[in-house]
Amino acid sequence: MDDGEYYNLMLKKQAKAIIKQVLENAKKHVEQLLIKEGKGEYQIPNIEWVTSKDFTVTIGAKQIEEYVSQTWEFKDCWLHCLDYLSEEELEYQIHHHYRVRWSIPTRRKPIPRATASSYFIIEISKVKPPTFPVEVYFFFESNRLLHRPGQSRFKEKWLKDIIESKILLMEEVNF
Repeated sequence: MDDGEYYNLMLKKQAKAIIKQVLENAKKHVEQLLIKEGKGEYQIPNIEWVTSKDFTVTIGAKQIEEYVSQTWEFKDCWLHCLDYLSEEELEYQIHHHYRVRWSIPTRRKPIPRATASSYFIIEISKVKPPTFPVEVYFFFESNRLLHRPGQSRFKEKWLKDIIESKILLMEEVNF
């Protein structure tokens, strides 16, 4: 065996050892996360929401933006914009409706083919003391499940699924 073959053989052995160590470390890390989540050690992040007496539409929008940017884990390729939609007065509370529209623009397609929306409802109680924080709920388009900050862990896959289903539908419909 000449020096070149020996060098390549040693290089391959070293590469295999490195890959084996990386895979073992990744497996241990995932196992630890699963154990923490199973024991309830994983804390679902939240923010401190404004009190009913201090609430304004602008503060509500800022808090939703703060909540999304600080507690939701998503890749940098996602862009989003926040819109205030409406106010709905009910017998015992007032609902303020917001929409966060998500997309992944690219250099080749700066205008995305589809977007995904998440909707937030900020509830101001007429019954509870005004020093209590507002109640917040959110849901995703095409899904009726209501989530609450601090109780639901955001999954980026939810947004991807919405966009993928819209693109599939557009491909099936002929105009």
